[in-house]
Amino acid sequence: MSDNQFEINVNPDWIKKYLSKILLVIAAIVVVFSSVKTVGPEEEGVVIQLGEYNRTVLPGLNFIIPFVETMYKIPVQRQLKQEFGFRTTAAGTRSDYVKSGYGDESMMLTGDLNLTDVEWVVQYRIVDSYNYLFRVRNADKTLKDMSEAAMRKIVGDRTVNEVLTVGRQEIATSVEVLLQEMCDEYENGIRIDQVVLQDVNPPEPVKPSFNAVNEAQQERETLINQAEADYNRVIPRARGIADETIQLAEAYALNRVNGAKGEANRFNSVFEAYVKAPEVTRQRLYLETLEKVLPQIGNTIITDESGSNVLPLLNLNKAIQNPAP
Repeated sequence: MSDNQFEINVNPDWIKKYLSKILLVIAAIVVVFSSVKTVGPEEEGVVIQLGEYNRTVLPGLNFIIPFVETMYKIPVQRQLKQEFGFRTTAAGTRSDYVKSGYGDESMMLTGDLNLTDVEWVVQYRIVDSYNYLFRVRNADKTLKDMSEAAMRKIVGDRTVNEVLTVGRQEIATSVEVLLQEMCDEYENGIRIDQVVLQDVNPPEPVKPSFNAVNEAQQERETLINQAEADYNRVIPRARGIADETIQLAEAYALNRVNGAKGEANRFNSVFEAYVKAPEVTRQRLYLETLEKVLPQIGNTIITDESGSNVLPLLNLNKAIQNPAP
C-alpha cells in the first residue's frame, strides 16, 4: 500500500447494528416535529382527521397525529382586509399603492348610465373558523366576489354626482349592511367591520371635463353663499332702520295728538273760566302773557305819554351798576 492510499475496512455487522437505530432516531424526530404544532395568540387551530373535522384547538402547543391529522391555523383575532381597484405594495407611514391592472374591479356603471372608478377597502374578521373552512369553498374569494356585487348594486342605484360627492358615506354604509347580510346568509363565519371608500373618480378620459364642471359648481355655491351673506347683513339692518323710523313716527304722532288734546282741554277750561268771570280771566291772561314775553325782550323802557322822563330812565341801569359816592 502506498503512502497516499488508505484502506478502510467496514464491518457489515456494525452497519446493520447502528443503521436501524439511526433510522429510528430520524423517524422519531420526524414524528415529533410533525405532531407538535404551535398556534399563535391571534389564531385558532382547526384539526382535520382523515379529511373530516375533528376539533378546534386554542393558542399554544398542540399535538396532532402525524400523517393522519392536519391543522389549519385561522387568524380569528386579527382584522383582515381586501382591497379593490388598487393594491398596497408597501405599508408604513407612507404606504405605496399600485392601481394598474385592477381597473376591472373598480370601474362600474351608475344609475344614470355614467362610468365611475370606485376604489374601496373591506375590513373584516373571522368569527367562526368552522364555518369559514367548511360552509363555503374558498371563503376569501367568495367574500371578494360578494363585495364587488354589493358595491356595484349600491352604486347602480345612484347618480354619478351622488357617487362622486355627497353620497359617499351613505354608499359605504349601505354596502357594509348588504355585505353583512350576504355573509350571514352564506354562513361563511365572517363579520364585516367596515367598508371604506378609498377614492372615487370619473374615468381618466373625462376627468378634466368633470373637474371643470365641479369647479363651476363650487364657484356657483361660493357666489350663492356670498349673496346670502350680503342679504343677511343688509336686509336685517334695513328692517331695523325701518322699524326704528316707524316707531319714531308713531311716537311723534302720539306726542302731537296728546299735546293737541291737552291744548284743547286747556282752552276749554280757560273758556269756561272766561264765561264765568270775563274781566278776571282777561286780566289773568294778560298778566300771564306779559310774564312770558317780557323776560325775552331784554331791557324795557316805559315812558309816559309826554315823554318828559326819558333821559333819567335811559341811565337807570348805569346808575344802578355804578352808584354815586
